[in-house]
Amino acid sequence: MINTEKFLKLLFKKKIKFFCGVPDRCTNELCNELIRNKKKIENIVTANEGIGVSIGLGYYLAKKQIPCIYMQNSGLGNATDPLTNLCSQEVYKIPMILIIGWRGAPGIKDEPQHNIQGRILKRTLRSLQINHMEIKNNSDFPRIIKLINFAKINSRCVALIVKPKVFKKSKLKKIKFRKKSNILRKDVINSVLKNTKKNTKIFASVGYNSRELFQIRSENNYKNGKDFLLVGGMGHTAAASLGLSKFIKNNVLCIDGDGSFIMHLGTLTIMNNYKLKNFKYILVDNESHESIGDQSINIKNININKLSHSLGFKKFYYTSNKNNLENLMKKFLKSNGPSFFHIKIQTGTLPNLIRPKNFSKIKEFFMKN
Repeated sequence: MINTEKFLKLLFKKKIKFFCGVPDRCTNELCNELIRNKKKIENIVTANEGIGVSIGLGYYLAKKQIPCIYMQNSGLGNATDPLTNLCSQEVYKIPMILIIGWRGAPGIKDEPQHNIQGRILKRTLRSLQINHMEIKNNSDFPRIIKLINFAKINSRCVALIVKPKVFKKSKLKKIKFRKKSNILRKDVINSVLKNTKKNTKIFASVGYNSRELFQIRSENNYKNGKDFLLVGGMGHTAAASLGLSKFIKNNVLCIDGDGSFIMHLGTLTIMNNYKLKNFKYILVDNESHESIGDQSINIKNININKLSHSLGFKKFYYTSNKNNLENLMKKFLKSNGPSFFHIKIQTGTLPNLIRPKNFSKIKEFFMKN
């Protein structure tokens, strides 16, 4: 394992004190250590990985210091455009340290959605001409220093790859967020499944939304609605839902998470073009990347009501109180859309939460009339 505190001190010694990106399970303890050292460094949790790279570019132009961008390998696709078209040797030559969580690494059993990107990660970095190394323990520190020096001397992007559970647990004391709601995610999903119409098509975002929907439907034998579970593709739930709702008459319900919502917020700008009466959008919001370690999300200062109307939603509903959840859910589901339901929830998920497996079966059942 890598001593996370010592790793961060190594970066400090190399004058790397600016960090940004999207947390994941592999880098969660590093992100916790960044929070613990917030008086010494600047750390920005970004909506997506490409934005992290671009903010890092701006930081370098201002300070002439190397930024550090953290992400999961699934987010490398978001980052590829600014990495190649702005930061590369053939354009502006912006030095940068990438810390990439390696899900689906060969030899490690992982979920199917991580396998392809896990297999091709090193090949992808080579094709992008990004020098890289896997880091496993403290004995890798001298090689890390050499790679950082290479980035500085040659004005290059370089990458440190880290598998799950490599970073040692941070000494950060657990911070408790979001005590303004008495609603749990399971309350939202139970309310949806009890009140939705039989022929409703339901999309749920990656993480606990999809997993709880899958488990609650199975355990309670709910029959209404058919589910498409985005087990990957964070930020694409709204786009998939809109793509379907434009071409069918049935109600389409999108259950999205706060991280997914902000990751590709531009998706919802097409609402004004189509004004889809069958489109219903639920934002499940606990201001947290909960499924990967409860890192906070920059959403609490956004006026979601005004934003939803500016995006073209006709109706807006909001609650943080379990007592009126059921009544508002019924009104929301019966409304002529496009309609938006913003639900503040607590953190916390079902015990022994299972993962869906048979994706072909899920797809085939969802596509049946």
